[in-house]
Amino acid sequence: MDLQKEIGSLDCFRQDFPALSREYNGRSLVYLDGPGGSQVPQAVIHAVSKYYQNSNSNSHGTFITTRETDEVIEYARKSMAALLGATGPETISFGQNMTTLNFSLSKALARFLKLGSKILITQLDHEANRGPWLTLKEYGFNVEEITLKTDGTLDYDDFQKKLTDRTSLVAVGYASNALGTVNDLKNIREWTREKGSLLLVDAVHHVPHFSVDVTSLDCDFLLCSAYKFYGPHVGILYSRPGLLDLLPTDRLVTQQKSAPCKIETGTLNHAALAGVGAAVDYLASLGTGVSLRDKLTGAMSRISDHEFILYERLYYKLSELQGLTIIGPAPDPDWHTPTISFTLDGYIPVEVCKFLASNGICAWDGHFYAQRSIDVLGLLAKGGVTRFGINLYTSQEEVDYTVDCMYQLVNSK
Repeated sequence: MDLQKEIGSLDCFRQDFPALSREYNGRSLVYLDGPGGSQVPQAVIHAVSKYYQNSNSNSHGTFITTRETDEVIEYARKSMAALLGATGPETISFGQNMTTLNFSLSKALARFLKLGSKILITQLDHEANRGPWLTLKEYGFNVEEITLKTDGTLDYDDFQKKLTDRTSLVAVGYASNALGTVNDLKNIREWTREKGSLLLVDAVHHVPHFSVDVTSLDCDFLLCSAYKFYGPHVGILYSRPGLLDLLPTDRLVTQQKSAPCKIETGTLNHAALAGVGAAVDYLASLGTGVSLRDKLTGAMSRISDHEFILYERLYYKLSELQGLTIIGPAPDPDWHTPTISFTLDGYIPVEVCKFLASNGICAWDGHFYAQRSIDVLGLLAKGGVTRFGINLYTSQEEVDYTVDCMYQLVNSK
């Protein structure tokens, strides 16, 4: 493989992101904060603005702007169905964010699942896929967590031990936003199917970096967030065809009784949904093929390759720094997102991020709402970790500049 060619293969798309032209202290900002939210291409900004300029109206009316709003909603559903490999738009619901949707789903499932049954969560997950299920203890459900090993991966022996015939639901992340670990969803789905358990997947950190196929994965629910894959702040819920129709969701009598609308409370953010459709279209523009799905799978493969090469470069250069410890599994294109978390001797993570910020590098510190995993690893009381995230717009120059800044920090003591 011609690494230099591959590294630069997406550089031409950097011009599509207006934020990349912003300067700080005479230098362009470096955005390594993608796991907390990506930058947005001009096409998405234009779609949101265009909606407000031309079609700002509520839905389900007879006049032209309300019909255009209906079209925006339907196109957003169709686009997300294509991105996730779903059978159709009726499987896609929208909400304020992933957390809000998951809380709504947990309340509905509390009325649907057998009382007293077991729900499994993990120590690796973001609190948005733990908190809603922990609240079900109030309803008499037994909520247990799968152990996180010191290498940043789930203990699958513990997983199989705790998964029993009484387990009604398993809520697990596709990938960890804190450590970048990709979980073994194929085996988890086989194990849950054997026990007759529902499988809910938090794919917020996975969707921006890999192609997802909910039909092949055979999950019952999958959640993600558009602002992680170059879109606006919108939460997305995929539900297995027919399953959402069975759930007693919180719903006004005026709301539709069927999927996908029955879990959508109140008026949706129509302008943001215009941005969701535009974000999917933008991703598709990076791929080739006849169908939207073909273009998207090709684009995500291209993005994954670009990101992983830069991720490996950053990983191994950082690994050479004295006193720097990378937390989590070693690089693997199938089992790790392009996300690096680390600690640095002599510094707490916020100090590292402040130094980087002074050099125009955007990076996060702390637990990133994956508080349980950082606590289990013994890092919460020490301020958590520093995290870098690679996105499609990240360049080799930015990676090398970041490494140089880290060397400056280490050598300053």
